[in-house]
Amino acid sequence: MSLDTLATLMAASLVLLLGRQILARVRILRTYSIPEPVVGGLLVALLVFALRRVLQIDVRFDATLQAPLMLTFFATIGLNADLAGLKAGGRSLIVFLGAVVGLLVMQDALGIGIGLAWALGQERILGLLGASVTLSGGHGTGAAWARVFAERHGLAAATEIAIACATFGLILGGLIGGPVARFLITRYGLAPNPESDIAGATGFEQPKAVHPITADAFIETVALIAVCLAVGSVLASWLAGTAFELPAFVCVLFVGVVLRNGLAALGWYQVLEREVSLLGNVSLGLFLAIALMSLRLGDLASLALPLFAILVVQAMAMAGYAIFVTFRVMGRNYDAAVLAAGHCGFGLGATPTAIANMQAITGRFGPSHLAFLVVPMVGAFFIDIANAIVIKLFLLLPIYG
Repeated sequence: MSLDTLATLMAASLVLLLGRQILARVRILRTYSIPEPVVGGLLVALLVFALRRVLQIDVRFDATLQAPLMLTFFATIGLNADLAGLKAGGRSLIVFLGAVVGLLVMQDALGIGIGLAWALGQERILGLLGASVTLSGGHGTGAAWARVFAERHGLAAATEIAIACATFGLILGGLIGGPVARFLITRYGLAPNPESDIAGATGFEQPKAVHPITADAFIETVALIAVCLAVGSVLASWLAGTAFELPAFVCVLFVGVVLRNGLAALGWYQVLEREVSLLGNVSLGLFLAIALMSLRLGDLASLALPLFAILVVQAMAMAGYAIFVTFRVMGRNYDAAVLAAGHCGFGLGATPTAIANMQAITGRFGPSHLAFLVVPMVGAFFIDIANAIVIKLFLLLPIYG
């Protein structure tokens, strides 16, 4: 059974509504701040898995909208990035980037450095594939590096392994972020900064807030996003195959940053943040819903036990790192707890998962301007550059010669 684009869009919308209704009725999910798309998406993925195993009905969702929705989300992140605001949070951004790089090194060290992959009898390169390549890197980075591992290191089925690892990380990234932040908030009795009132929160911090929006402003924002997608895609194609190659979503985000701040500097146009955030939240929810309900849980179940063990260790290490490193270096306060939840999201899954984690936390406990300023830029832009450098350095080790 194959669902076309419109049927998949309808299913994704229903998944978000289902997640909302389940959260309203299941207290434990609200307690641990599990995002709506994760709740609804995983439930549908389990249903599809059961249909396939019990009734031999294979349900397939159309993936046409998945990439455009993801790119739209990153375009809105760029359009909301005020460089003046980034300058105000500059020190925190640098410190958080340092924590992120530390995690990349730890993930790769867990995969190969301490001998976990060797002890489990796997090819040495397998440990690196189940580390920052697919976890902090996500599906796109994982698929790109899988080709390198297959061609240069002879790892058969590298692409399938990479997709499975990234999928596993996406699930856990959405599941552990909320509990980690809740533990920190309750353990240390944390509360939002009194100066971070709800009125000053951005649209990404308060996705359920109601704001007046006009049709003209909405159309103007759609036009800006379209420019980001078109120019960003062209830029990505120009850079493809060069030393400066970057994923398309990074180029789209970069164009958004330049467009927003360039128009403001010239005095030509002021980006409307409410409209941008509205479209960003819609694309974020639908992207995560489609990604999670399309999970092939059977493929995850077929993972070799050693690789599964590596990924479980990576997930536990991510939670520990967020609690004992990210939270501490970022100030041991409420903002640091929200940042820890976001770090779990993109440290195991992707930046959209990080935003969803933080929205679940701030929706319950209160806003965190710093977290929504720092995480999108680091998680969507700097991490890919840092990850590429770390991976290449590990591949220089003699064991991969």
